[in-house]
Amino acid sequence: MSVTNPTPKDTTDSPTPPIEEKPTPAKSGFLTATFEELKLVVWPSRQQLFSESIAVILMVMLSAAAIAAVSRFYGWGASQIFR
Repeated sequence: MSVTNPTPKDTTDSPTPPIEEKPTPAKSGFLTATFEELKLVVWPSRQQLFSESIAVILMVMLSAAAIAAVSRFYGWGASQIFR
C-alpha cells in the first residue's frame, strides 16, 4: 500500500454551486413526500399479520400473568410479615 501526497488540485477549495430547487407549498410537499415514503413500505401478508398479532397477544398475556404472580407473591409475603 502506497501513500501519496495531496496535489494542489486535491486541496483547492472550490465552492460547490448551490442547488436550486423549485419552491413547493409546504402541505403539497409534505403530502407528496409522505406518499413517496408509503410506496417504499413493505406491507405484511395477511398470514404474517395474523401470526405476529397472535404472538404479541400471547406475550402480553404471559407478561401480565408473570406480573400478577409476582404481585400476589409479594402480597402474600407482606401479609405474613405484617399480621
